[in-house]
Amino acid sequence: MVREPREVKLRGCANIASGADHRRRCCYGRASVAENEIPREYRGWWRIIETSQWVNDDIDICGTALLSLTGHGDRLRMFVLLAYLNCRPTKTRVSFTWEGAWEFDQVSGTGSVRLGKDGRLRGNFEIKNGDSSTFIAERAEAPTEPIPFPPSYRDKWR
Repeated sequence: MVREPREVKLRGCANIASGADHRRRCCYGRASVAENEIPREYRGWWRIIETSQWVNDDIDICGTALLSLTGHGDRLRMFVLLAYLNCRPTKTRVSFTWEGAWEFDQVSGTGSVRLGKDGRLRGNFEIKNGDSSTFIAERAEAPTEPIPFPPSYRDKWR
């Protein structure tokens, strides 16, 4: 016995299509954006140029202050913080959680960025049980050398 594909009406969709076909295409015939894909206007490397909470003189002490928003292997470097990011697009911005090391102390937190009318990223950055700050970032090229991995607490005593 051959079964016909079941017709499924998906939430928020005026068209009826088979479930598999609808997952590949949206209602208007365009390929749908993957659920966790970073929007094109945010995707890439960003140079952090200013923070509201901390003195900006030492923002590049460990190398150029950078934030990557690519959707895979994202990194953050500013002041003495080296961190991994887990980015997630929302309707109006890109949110992220992060974990890494401030000097050799393990830290984590959250943040989000929104694209301003001037083409700069405007975001906020929060350390779990600690400080928070806003920041501004401009589009940048990928670094010539990779951002180093956050150090382990054990590295402090080597």
